[in-house]
Amino acid sequence: MTGLNGVRAGFAGLGFMGKHMACNLLKAGVDLHIYNRTRSKAAELLDEGTGVADTPRALAEAIGGGVIIICVTDTPAVEAIIRGGEDGAGLVDGLSPGALVIDMGTTRVESTRELAQLVAAKGAGFVDAPVSGGEVGARDATLTIMAGGSDADVGRAAPYFDILGRAHTHIGSVGAGQVAKCANQTIVALTLTAVAEALVFARKGGADPAKVREALLGGFAGSRILELHGQRMIDETFEPGGRARTQLKDLEQTLEYARSIGVHLPLLERDTELWREMVARGWGDLDQSGIMVLARALSEEGGGEP
Repeated sequence: MTGLNGVRAGFAGLGFMGKHMACNLLKAGVDLHIYNRTRSKAAELLDEGTGVADTPRALAEAIGGGVIIICVTDTPAVEAIIRGGEDGAGLVDGLSPGALVIDMGTTRVESTRELAQLVAAKGAGFVDAPVSGGEVGARDATLTIMAGGSDADVGRAAPYFDILGRAHTHIGSVGAGQVAKCANQTIVALTLTAVAEALVFARKGGADPAKVREALLGGFAGSRILELHGQRMIDETFEPGGRARTQLKDLEQTLEYARSIGVHLPLLERDTELWREMVARGWGDLDQSGIMVLARALSEEGGGEP
């Protein structure tokens, strides 16, 4: 057990990532109370003795001055949980002074800072802590966590991060975690596209893509993406661990913020066009490694034998 054994905490969002993260907190002995928009997704956790709240406000009231973790798909989803609506059922409506809200999704930088101000007005703390590692990292508790917030708030969040991930880094003040995630997604997206095109090129050039991947892993082209996603591309196993449409959402958020601070990212702009094309062709629910499908299609449409 950990130092959080028996400590009451809240968790909102039981999607691809969240369900594994919630389970890992339960395994560590956390007295977990959960909220999920689709209540049926919480059914399997009920058997583990969790408390289930009907609204984000009810979750906040159940946790009192404790820690509440949010892991949902996008900015509108996290805003809906924290802000709520005219019914007064948002998390902020039930927050107690001294509570700590941790957003572990990938959220717009500006929205993150606005939500933190709402939470602060209630006398509570806020940490933005997006993650890298996908569904596998969430399941195996090997996530890389990028945190933004005060020293005190990130320190308070650290025991939870130790349960959920392999490493966490305090990047800076609120919003800095999301900036780091933007940088992460830029590298991930560009590398995924490069690996996909390289493997399409290898096959068309008469080389075995599996052997090419094996060779490249031992050199400067080696990367976690070539290792993991490159194998998925070769095997054509594109069941989603992280959906392509989610990758696109993250890239569009990155470009939006980059423009707002006067930064031009020409490579990312071009790559984002490719991810838009992938989603437009109906492949948005494939795993990110499914960018191989688009790379192959564009290669065949561009001429030459498939």
